[in-house]
Amino acid sequence: MSRVLVVDDELAIRRLVSAVLERDGHEAVVAGSVREALVEIGRAAVDAAIVDLGLPDRDGLELIPLIRAAMAIPILVLSARDATAEKIAALDLGADDYVTKPFDGDELLARLRSALRRTGAPAGGDTVLRHGAIAMDLGRHMVLVEDREVTLTPREFAVLEALVRAGGRVLTHVALLEQVWGRAHVADVEYLRVVIRALRLKVEADPSQPALIRNEPGIGYRLNG
Repeated sequence: MSRVLVVDDELAIRRLVSAVLERDGHEAVVAGSVREALVEIGRAAVDAAIVDLGLPDRDGLELIPLIRAAMAIPILVLSARDATAEKIAALDLGADDYVTKPFDGDELLARLRSALRRTGAPAGGDTVLRHGAIAMDLGRHMVLVEDREVTLTPREFAVLEALVRAGGRVLTHVALLEQVWGRAHVADVEYLRVVIRALRLKVEADPSQPALIRNEPGIGYRLNG
């Protein structure tokens, strides 16, 4: 079963899309704003996202690259905006498909299934992420480093998951804080530093000379290997 994040400011649309997804065997995770969407992304892994553009706190176009930076998942835009320029902008920012409102539920499901197949995202079941020596089993909340199991807190797990999904790319302090703690904490860099220190104690062979979680001074963090 896939977990699909549904981001729309209208409660009726969230309920309708959730019903359509659940009818097809998916689990819907709902959010009514960019802030709520980022909280949900930081809380647990999702396999795909369906995003409206007319959100109350920020334009939905701004959410697309934030999701793309955090997770290699399909992103479908579901919006009343039907201008060609809007569609091109969404696709250029990383959306996989664009569906206009009013929409047909069966068409939405078909486009979602196609995007899941095309991007290699799981259609159901647990997900295992790998980067170098690190393997993360999201379903069982388990982490292996060089085949050694390590126990992480939910916050440590969320930060490590974001770094693994980035695949060696640098994630800025702001991106990590927004994904894991929410937009209200983007200035609280010390929160992130505390978690990074704790992670290094658990996953690094020599935490005093970290080889896995690398610091990019003044920018953020990335995974080595």
